[in-house]
Amino acid sequence: MPIDFEGRTAIVTGAGGGLGRVYALELAKRGARVVINDLGGAVDGEGRSSTAAEKVCDEIEQNGGTALANSADVTNEAEVADMVQDAQSKFGRVDILINNAGILRDKSFHKMTMADWEKVVAVHLTGAAVCTRAVWPVMREQAYGRVVMTTSPSGLCGNFGQANYGAAKAGLWGLMNTLALEGAKYNIHTNCIAPTAVTRMTEELLDASSTQTLKPENVAPAVLFLCSDQAPNKIVIMAAGGSYSVAQLIETPGLHLPQEERTPEGIAARFERIRSLEGGYSSSSAFDHVANLLKAPRDE
Repeated sequence: MPIDFEGRTAIVTGAGGGLGRVYALELAKRGARVVINDLGGAVDGEGRSSTAAEKVCDEIEQNGGTALANSADVTNEAEVADMVQDAQSKFGRVDILINNAGILRDKSFHKMTMADWEKVVAVHLTGAAVCTRAVWPVMREQAYGRVVMTTSPSGLCGNFGQANYGAAKAGLWGLMNTLALEGAKYNIHTNCIAPTAVTRMTEELLDASSTQTLKPENVAPAVLFLCSDQAPNKIVIMAAGGSYSVAQLIETPGLHLPQEERTPEGIAARFERIRSLEGGYSSSSAFDHVANLLKAPRDE
């Protein structure tokens, strides 16, 4: 069955270029009314301009779509609240939020200032929380919502020189896990996309040969799926170059030690058994994790 977004309103942050622009264009092609949010600053977050958002908005309208340009700072609660209110006033509802806005301030950790840390975490993690908090009451009231967080392989796997970025991206996975549980009964599905694509933010990190393979257009199908009525809940999709996979936390079955063996030495002696993934599983919540851990095989 074709996926369309007729009657739906989507907010896409960081939509003035790169991945966000492609998401917005594809949503509009399939009938969504799209709020194009972009602060219009440099890659490091400095500066501000409404030009980027307006350009994408014009592009959508020239192709027969419906869009609204917005330059709210995702870390500013008042500006974000106004953005959501404008969307409701113009379109009547807000169905989809794609938290895509981001900046980079890459340095190895020993060279990184706390200002660089705080700014990156503020935009990626806190900004996503601010935007989601602003649409959450709307989605609860209408008993429908699709929220997409943008995590990253840097957050899930690590990447040299990106301690601030990686920490923020890993935090978004954690935020998704809880919101997916809290929103489920209101038909609000919260998921993550972990994209790899050549954009303004990543062009200096990826080699020139990646330009065609790692196009943003290859990520968009996964994001639109996560925005659709058919979207799962509490899933991380990794997308790169036309390949798609699901990332999840797998726990080992573990080992229950007798009281006298609950020592550092006892763990060291059995660590290979403790870390073995054979029989691994994924827990659905923190309480589920504890319940599963208490069922760990006993060391005889």
